[in-house]
Amino acid sequence: MDDDQIQWWFVHKSTLIAEIYKQVDSMTVYDDVLDGRFRDRLKLDNQTGSLTITNTRIKHVGYYVLQINSVSKSFYLSVYGEISVTEAESVTLNADLTEIMDDDQIQWRFFYTLIAEINKRVDNITVNNNVLDGTFRDRLKLDNQTGSLTITNFTTEHNGVYYVAINRISIHFFLAVYDEISVTEGDSVTLNCDLTKMKAVDQIQWSFSIKNSFIAGIFKQTNSMTVYDDVLDGRFRDRLKLNNQTGSLTITNITTQHAGNYKLSIFKSKISSKAFRVSVYARLPFPVISRYCSSSSSSSYCSLLCSVLNVRNVTLSWYKGNSLLSSISVSNVSISFSLHLEVEYQDKNSYSCVLNNPISNQTTHLDITQLCHTCSGTAELILVMLVLI
Repeated sequence: MDDDQIQWWFVHKSTLIAEIYKQVDSMTVYDDVLDGRFRDRLKLDNQTGSLTITNTRIKHVGYYVLQINSVSKSFYLSVYGEISVTEAESVTLNADLTEIMDDDQIQWRFFYTLIAEINKRVDNITVNNNVLDGTFRDRLKLDNQTGSLTITNFTTEHNGVYYVAINRISIHFFLAVYDEISVTEGDSVTLNCDLTKMKAVDQIQWSFSIKNSFIAGIFKQTNSMTVYDDVLDGRFRDRLKLNNQTGSLTITNITTQHAGNYKLSIFKSKISSKAFRVSVYARLPFPVISRYCSSSSSSSYCSLLCSVLNVRNVTLSWYKGNSLLSSISVSNVSISFSLHLEVEYQDKNSYSCVLNNPISNQTTHLDITQLCHTCSGTAELILVMLVLI
């Protein structure tokens, strides 16, 4: 309406951060409030009144109130971080505080277990090294100035969800050493749970990174096993197989839609996690070698092209015997391209063109006697009769 007044408030210190006042046709964002934590991050839609916060950080977590005239609606914004860790290295979880205030209380938890705490009210800092059978012994470092937590010598035993509660605000992180798995499109892949038996396990859950979607689970309490293959517009439909004995998950007839991160949560006497990063590569075509003749073709050399169509994440190479002569790579853009080579007509060496990605390759061998004969003088492109392996 023409007389609407729309206001967005951040509950922390009851701060007005954006407003639209239709009666005077004004729209304002107050992104310098609260020490500039919203600076260059607020986008207010003049047509709908919607507010977008870009590049969200921990300091933006909390309650937001939308007030339209005398009607209000509240929202809670949570921030979730997913961090890949290299085994045996250190990782720091930032509380995103420049300075801890005198009345701040900061608690770090691994799943539900308190592992570190700063309580400024009583001027106390605690690191619980011995919880969870000493899983974190001599590995935790808590910064008394910023509240950040560092885990040293990280292993798969430390995979899982970490929560930081700063006063009444909670943020969570998922940390893991990822098992890297590469598979060819159309094949099957099994994500191993590594359980020899399910008897000691109360529950397992499999989830996929897009929208953190729950895709499969085994529940001991109800003696049930379920796959949720209709999530995400059915991209997993009829493709998921869950092993009731081991908890391992198999994805059949895999496509690039299924590439991404998978998480396994195992609930028993203590909670543990595994993480997998699945890369899916298209099946490779055989490269095609062709002879190119033009009016400027040399009478001593045979000009050749090795070509492939509609490929991505590949390298195309010419070899002389086992020696690499030249190569060209393309990343994640699907294109067609060629690689040039010139050989003498009387050359008796073995040449081949190889198309490869990180998990497979296709090779076409050059038959010089068949393909390389003197050009007739007119421009033409002669295709090789493929000799494939």
